[in-house]
Amino acid sequence: MQNKVIIFSAPSGSGKSTIVNHILGLYPELEFSISATSRAPRGNERNGREYYFFSADEFRKMISEDKFVEYEEVYAGSFYGTLKSELDRIWGQGHVIIFDVDVKGGVNLKKFFGDKALSIFIQAPSVACLRERLVGRGTDSAEAIEKRVSKAAAEIDFAKGKFDYTLVNDDLDKAFAETDKVVGDFIRRDIRPDTDI
Repeated sequence: MQNKVIIFSAPSGSGKSTIVNHILGLYPELEFSISATSRAPRGNERNGREYYFFSADEFRKMISEDKFVEYEEVYAGSFYGTLKSELDRIWGQGHVIIFDVDVKGGVNLKKFFGDKALSIFIQAPSVACLRERLVGRGTDSAEAIEKRVSKAAAEIDFAKGKFDYTLVNDDLDKAFAETDKVVGDFIRRDIRPDTDI
């Protein structure tokens, strides 16, 4: 598989997790890269399944030990990142890595992997639609939702021109079909040997 990666980024509420799970079900050669975070688990999340959970101090120590391909302090004391050991684990099985990361992380990963990466930015049809979706989840307070909506607007601006493909998720079946085509084309594409990392 030539150590390929596929990067999905989106503001909260854009439907990214739904699309990523759909694609993972279609292609057995894809494997989800589990991100590390310093935030507490939500709902039924378990360490090593949705995320690797660390304290902020543990996360900072791993940064100093150069254990991340990329990381971001999304909010003060709230870190997310991609462990180098996770890449080795997945590539060691001959799989293509799927990343589900925030927008800055997605841009950083694309810069790092270059032609070996396909980066896809998913956005809801509007910021108002994002707010509705976040409220519908019922997992965050009104204050947290407004913080996420404000961040989403900034992320949409920041993402312009920085991803290989932008998908507006206004119809889930159409979004599934578009993503399937883009991902399938990328998986089948050869990568020049001189781009090895």
